[in-house]
Order: sequence, then structure tokens, then C-alpha cells
Amino acid sequence: MRYLYYDIDWTDRLIAVTGSRGVGKTTLLLQYIKQNLPKNESVIYLSLDDLYFTNHTLSDFVEDFVNKGGEYLFLDEVHKYADWSIEIKNIYDSFPDLKIVFSGSSVLQIYKGKADLSRRVSFYNLQALSFREFLSINDNIHFPVISLESILKDHLAIAGDILNKIKPLAKQETYFKMGMYPFFRESKNRFFQRLHETVNQILENDIPAVAKIDYQQISKLKKLLYVISTSAPFMPNISKLAVKTNMERKTIYKYLELLENAYLINTLHHKNKGMSAFNKPEKIYLDNPNLMWLFSENDPNIGNIRETWFYNQLKAKHKINYTKETDFLVNDRYFFEIGGKNKTSKQIQNLDNAYIVADNIESGIYNKIPLWLFGFLY
Repeated sequence: MRYLYYDIDWTDRLIAVTGSRGVGKTTLLLQYIKQNLPKNESVIYLSLDDLYFTNHTLSDFVEDFVNKGGEYLFLDEVHKYADWSIEIKNIYDSFPDLKIVFSGSSVLQIYKGKADLSRRVSFYNLQALSFREFLSINDNIHFPVISLESILKDHLAIAGDILNKIKPLAKQETYFKMGMYPFFRESKNRFFQRLHETVNQILENDIPAVAKIDYQQISKLKKLLYVISTSAPFMPNISKLAVKTNMERKTIYKYLELLENAYLINTLHHKNKGMSAFNKPEKIYLDNPNLMWLFSENDPNIGNIRETWFYNQLKAKHKINYTKETDFLVNDRYFFEIGGKNKTSKQIQNLDNAYIVADNIESGIYNKIPLWLFGFLY
């Protein structure tokens, strides 16, 4: 079961689940229905990309459903339905006894739509598989979620308990290469073909459905992602990016935001600064190592893989920023320097709350913590 299943307060009247294509949103909804709700006409699951909705409105369907005893409404692929936010708002206001759960692309701008759902909706985002979840699915070995504070304080004891059950370093390479999307279970031989199709679906269907961009702009969006993928993580020069992609600077910023919301890239900013036309990111990463392997003509740089994955795992529940002193600043408090097993503490020796995150070690010591352990945060 994905981590978000336990994080959601399913008693809320209106719940939104977003996330990248391929991370398991539909499965999450169907699992909840199967395990918790009655198997009768009071529950219905609908995918809004169904042909039925080409000449029927959601509002009319739901009115008939409620009149016949409907109590639980699950809507998938809402970004494929025109004016979805207006209709969901009207349904929510018109049927106070109806519980609604909807899912869609992570690009959805729920707080900027034509209808203001922000005061009504409980919003959740589903990320790609954590290392903990990968071990559960791939090896049927289940571990609890571990908080960041617990790892920083008790990493030696925690690592010891896990090492009694599994050798994480033996699993890590497969996970980094093809283990962050649940469909790895279906066919490892077709994994990258499936991932390539997923990325294309995001670029050609999901983003245009929300951002209303035409085919010519999709081509430029693809080019921007390609330029990023050939050198990520890197410190971007927006003017040079604009020349390479034949786009204006303001368009570059808009498309970087779309790519990040689609979980294809991550941008790293200074503390207290977000994406804007006047604030370029300090670094741009691909979202996760699986994407690095997909786009790489050769084996990706291991140092880049480590940084990319650490950012990916921490961002699920923590604020992560750029800092000159180390690779990352987390929660405005903790400094992290990422490296291999021989990484020393020289760079952090004058910093408080600073840690070395080292790859290729089973167990750490003092403020040196194994990289794999940060895969248990969700």
C-alpha cells in the first residue's frame, strides 16, 4: 500500500490526489474503495477521459447518481474534463452529503482555477516510490516510515535494525535505475519503454490539458527538458537557455514551473525565494534517477544520481533549499553534504546541525549517515 493511503483523512468531504502519471493514483483510489466501502450502488468510480463525457455533463450524471442513493464519488483524470473545477465546486455545494475524491495530473492548478476550491478541498500529492516502498513491493519486506529527526538522532541503531533483515546496498542500484515507478513490477525489460511513453504522455497530453499550449509549444517544452537532461543538475543561465530553445525568458520560467509541477524536474532555490520571473533557480535537477537513466546516453554520473535522489526523497515532506556551504539546506536548519563512502567532514566542520550523507556504506557514525536510510522518510 502506498504511503499516502495512510496520510489521507478519508473522512473529509472533498479530497484531491494529484501526482505524476504512472505513480499509482488510480490504484490508490481503487484500493481504498475495495477495502473500505460497500460493494453497492452508493459508490462509483469514474474516469473523466471516458467517451461518455463528450456529450454528457458530470453535473447531470452526479445529480442522477445522488437521487438513486449515491454517497461516494471517485473521479479520475479530472484534468481531461473541461471546466472540471467549476463542476466539482457546484457538485460539492449542491450535495452536502456526498463525499468526493478526485485525482489528476500534478500540473493541476487547483488554487488558480476558474472555481476557488482552496477553502473546500483537502489536497494531497502522491510521489514516486520511496526506497522503503520499493523494498515492500519488490521483496515483500515491510518497514515503518522513519522521521528525519529520528534518522539524524538514532541512525546507527535504526540502520542496525534494518540490516538485520535486508542488505539495502544490494537493492539500491536496481531501485535507482528502474524502481521508482510502480509499473516496474509489470516488466523490467519494458520499463524504459513504458517510462518513455509516460514522459511523452505528460508532455503531449497532461501539460497541454492544463496549460492550454499548442503543439509548437509542446515541441519547445520537449527541447527545454532535453537541454536540462543533458547536463542536470546544473546552474542555469536563463539567457543561454532562451537562445538554445528559441524561447523568451519569461516563457522559460513558465515552462520550468510546468515541468516541475509535472514531476519531471526539481528546481533548487535560495531560502525564502520561489519561482518568479525575477528569481532564477540556483540548480535544476531531473526529478529522480530513473529519469536520469532514461535520458542518459551513457551511465549517469553517480554523484549526480546521489544528489538527485536525496532531493527527491526529502521534498516529499520537507523544505529543501540551496546553500553555498553544502549541497542542501533542509527545513531552514539542517545542512547536508552528499558524497561517496570516503567523503570527509571537512566541509561541514564549522557548521551546526550539519551532516555527511554517504553512499556505499551500510552504517554510519556520528554525523555521517548512509544515503540509503533517507529512503525511509515516506
